Amino acid sequence: MAALPLGFAGRATWGLGKRIGGKSAEIVARELQQRTADQLFKVLGELKGGAMKLGQALSVFESALPEEVAGPYRAALTKLQEAAPPMPARTVHGVLAERLGEEWRDLFLEFDDKPAAAASIGQVHRAVWQDGRRVAVKVQYPGAGEALLSDLTQLSRFARLLGPLVPGMDIKPLIAEMRDRVSEELDYELEARAQRAHAAEFADDPDVVVPGVVFQSDQVLVTEWIDGVPLSEVIAGGTPEERDRAGQLLARFLFSGPARTGLLHADPHPGNFRLLPGEDGGRPRLGVLDFGTVDRLPGGLPETIGVCLRMALEGEAETVYELLCDEGFVKESIDLDPDAVLDYLLPIIEPAGVDAFPFGREWIRAQAARIADPRSPAHQLGKQMNLPPAYLLIHRVTLSTIGVLCQLNATVRLRDELEEWLPGFLPEDQSKQPA
Repeated sequence: MAALPLGFAGRATWGLGKRIGGKSAEIVARELQQRTADQLFKVLGELKGGAMKLGQALSVFESALPEEVAGPYRAALTKLQEAAPPMPARTVHGVLAERLGEEWRDLFLEFDDKPAAAASIGQVHRAVWQDGRRVAVKVQYPGAGEALLSDLTQLSRFARLLGPLVPGMDIKPLIAEMRDRVSEELDYELEARAQRAHAAEFADDPDVVVPGVVFQSDQVLVTEWIDGVPLSEVIAGGTPEERDRAGQLLARFLFSGPARTGLLHADPHPGNFRLLPGEDGGRPRLGVLDFGTVDRLPGGLPETIGVCLRMALEGEAETVYELLCDEGFVKESIDLDPDAVLDYLLPIIEPAGVDAFPFGREWIRAQAARIADPRSPAHQLGKQMNLPPAYLLIHRVTLSTIGVLCQLNATVRLRDELEEWLPGFLPEDQSKQPA
């Protein structure tokens, strides 16, 4: 981590020399930003663990940055969704021998030593299971738990240096939340349970594919392999139809999951999703990966969210304010104007108030600028709001999903999904029963 500020200082000196040598300030600034982005990827990628996870989280929000800032960082952050320097094959073999036994190769007909993808606490290898099924073998990095805690401690000290990547976002709470989830994410048994629950529920779903769990042990998780186009590639070069379809299915999966399984997939960055061909030539489906981080919601998403959203769209400022106070979004010691709170919320919830909403970078940048500008009423009011612990992951998922939809530039019928799956969004006499 020390390389980040030192490296930046070195590049600043390099930039000054270039300016003296005759290069324009604009060209020098652009080159400086690109070199900083490249080093950010190198440092965060090599640290793996919490640093890579932070990079993945930040990559979702690059759509909120002004283009002149986002450009140089976009590619570097997007790399962190699926790539990191690989763990050596001998280390992988050592983990497999320790966890599966010295004869671990007998479990596979084939095993590719070259990793297919890297996650924040492990990497994935292609293989063929003993019964002929193509599988993904996720192997946890040795010492991943210690590395995560150490990285997150270091990152919290350098939060101010990372702040400029996402103006207006307080990085420290993000790091604190990730730290709280480390123990769960390291437990592949918990991940296997969550994935099995989703795979069983979505087994016959025409729109969503969740690979089944084949085998699980400490530090090793084997699941069915699914092909498809990573969402990051759809973001980079997908057709309008692919973007809209991916966005609609992403919203459908994330809102329907809690109602159908009692679990919320809480890591919605593009590296965890694939766009798959439809069955029998039908419309594309969404493949979902990585259930290491989930929020356990036995009753589905809290009904208060749906009621509050409906009341806000209907302009019921007093009711909305009372609900927010009851849930702890406004502390007892704070007194806010209900109409001001409604004015703060309405632009953010605009996508829920129309039949179809065109998500895009311009819209999310406008929202980020409105909330981040210290001179704006929205910024001042936002600083007085509170986020109850029970809503931490729900808040993260909502923001991350909006970020991905804006990266996709997708037009999504979000209201349809809310009416179908969000308790309280429709009045009781109009509520739909989950399919």
